[in-house]
Amino acid sequence: MSTQIFATKGNLMASKRSLELSSMGYELLDRKRNILIREMMLLLDHSKQLRSQIEDTYKNAYAALERANLTLGAVGDISRAVPLDDGVGRIRFRSVMGVDLPMVDYEESPRELAYGFHRSNSLLDYAYQCFCEVKNMTVLLAEIENSAFRLAHAIIKTQRRANALKNVSIPRLKGVVKYITDVLEEKEREEFSRLKVIKRQKQQ
Repeated sequence: MSTQIFATKGNLMASKRSLELSSMGYELLDRKRNILIREMMLLLDHSKQLRSQIEDTYKNAYAALERANLTLGAVGDISRAVPLDDGVGRIRFRSVMGVDLPMVDYEESPRELAYGFHRSNSLLDYAYQCFCEVKNMTVLLAEIENSAFRLAHAIIKTQRRANALKNVSIPRLKGVVKYITDVLEEKEREEFSRLKVIKRQKQQ
């Protein structure tokens, strides 16, 4: 330690200031990590509910489609009449503690039946409505899970920085402050003893 830093009052003040900033930085990173974790847990809960809803909607849609196939025969030709949906527009971002989370602007196309009524039935209509619902949920799920992934990445990064401060920088700076303080106190004791000796010699 002694070969790396000079024990001066200026260095002591600088080291104490660095220690204070590092401690403050650790507290801010710890707070940021907790906020990000809370945000991610909310998203994961929402994602879990949405996945369950999507599974149920898919089951209903495929069951209705299967029944429609039984009553109408293969409905592949009819399905080709349904127009492609390109309603996903631009992607905006919202910031949570400096992490950009995507927000998908999705404008759903009007649910108009593009096939003739004489070649279809209510089961096919119901399947179509269910698949439209699944599509809407998928857009939302993609937004949520992408946000959760970004948050998880940011949490890991923040945790690493916080650990580096807590386990490396702060202990090192504490050691520097203690070393300089001990050396300066020892110098003060030596100087005090030297002055006492000089005073005694003068008195004699």
